[in-house]
This record gives sequence, C-alpha cells and structure tokens, in this order.
Amino acid sequence: MIMDNRIIIDALTACDAVKFGDFTLSSGQKSNFYIDIKKASTDPKTLKIISEYIGKLIPSVISHSQKNSIIIGGVELGGVPIATAVSLETEYPLLIIRKEVKGYGTKSRYVGDLDLSKEIILMEDVTTSGGSVKKAIEALKEDGAKITKVVTIVDRESGATESLAELGVELIPLVRASELVKK
Repeated sequence: MIMDNRIIIDALTACDAVKFGDFTLSSGQKSNFYIDIKKASTDPKTLKIISEYIGKLIPSVISHSQKNSIIIGGVELGGVPIATAVSLETEYPLLIIRKEVKGYGTKSRYVGDLDLSKEIILMEDVTTSGGSVKKAIEALKEDGAKITKVVTIVDRESGATESLAELGVELIPLVRASELVKK
C-alpha cells in the first residue's frame, strides 16, 4: 500500500526542518541542504504526524502472522524519539539501541527487552550512506536479532538503500530528499 507522503513533506516544511546553505553531514559528505529532523522530532505536532503515518504504514510492510511479533527499535540519538512515538502509537514494544555498550550498570547495549523471537523494525531520522544504522543492525544481528526493515523519515538518496540491502535489510523512506527539496 503506497500512502501519500505529502502530509510528511508539509509537516517537515512547516517546522522548518529543511535548511539550505553549505553543510557537512555526519557521513562526511558535503551538501547544499540539511534536513534537521531534530526540529521535527522535538515538535509534538510533527512527531505525532510522523508516528501516526508510520503506524498506518507498518501493517502494509509486515505479514499478518508477524502482527504480534514486532519490536520498534531506535538507535540513539535520532531514532529514539521517533521509535518512542511509534511504539506509543502502535503499542509495539520499544527497544533503544545504544551506539556503544555502557561500562556501568547492566553494561547492556540495549534499553528494553531484546526478544529474539520477535522482528525489530528500526526507526531512523535521516539516512545518507546508512552507516550509523548499519552498525546497529550488525550489532543486533551478532546478538541473534532479526531485522529486515528500517523506516527512515528522510532518505538523502546517497547509498543507504544499497548499503542496507547488502545486509538483507529493506530501507523504507517516508520521504526522499528529492521530494523535499524540489525547486
């Protein structure tokens, strides 16, 4: 089911998440535009629109038999507010994936239950090359988790789709950068 993503584009534009100028991205790439998804994930109206949209999208990307075996995952920092909002919207359990194992407390890389009988659908704010989410996927898979899908708010169309496909993971963008920065 293909859903009209105009509501996401309009919400990102309204909260001033699209900036133009000279930027260096976390991937190291240079860009003449920047998607400040933190603006969207800290704005309650925009975050609600995004989580409701993803809540309606998830049933179309999973099989009926998976309905009760999903975990919503978010990689710190950008994926956490999105995953939390989607978890609240869908009532699927939440798993937060730290970038590194903590050296204190439980010394876990995860906040929440890593239930290996369930599939994790990861939430990401923006994907460029897919590097940061790829590291989380590799760590999760090393621990025996099943991940076949990553939902990203914006895909910058700079190789993340192909990079994640190498791991057997489908990237599901709500918006592609080319749709967001049309002249």
